[in-house]
Amino acid sequence: MMHQLYEAEFWVAVAFVVLLAIFWKLGVHKTALKALDDRSDRIKSELDEAKRLKDEAQTLLADAERRRREAEKEAEEIISGARSDAERVAAEARTKAEDFLTRRTRMAETKIAQAEQQAVADVRAAAAEAAVAAAEKILTDSVKGKIADDLIGQGIGELKSKLN
Repeated sequence: MMHQLYEAEFWVAVAFVVLLAIFWKLGVHKTALKALDDRSDRIKSELDEAKRLKDEAQTLLADAERRRREAEKEAEEIISGARSDAERVAAEARTKAEDFLTRRTRMAETKIAQAEQQAVADVRAAAAEAAVAAAEKILTDSVKGKIADDLIGQGIGELKSKLN
């Protein structure tokens, strides 16, 4: 047994037991447990903070998605409104163009009718003047004197009243 007293492992074991006793007496195990508990609490608090941040990020993401959907819906409504406005404006422009064309056509038809009436009146007047001139020449050649002048004047007056 003596031999065992001098072995190094024995003395390492004795020193370890003495060291553990000193640590126990000084309360090192409480300090170590407290440090481990503190670290555990800090890790738990960091995990809770990470979970809170994750939840907050998910809430922000959901809010951003909702706003994106609302913006897309609003954009679609704006595009739809613009499309219907464009169609309405095009229809109004088409209607105005058709009205303008109809008025212009009526005006042209009226001017053509007036021109035809004026041309007919001009032809009648020219025919009347030619008839008067021919009648005057004939009467001048065939009838002479006061009677000729009276007949020519009376014929011209009747012809003018009938043609106009």
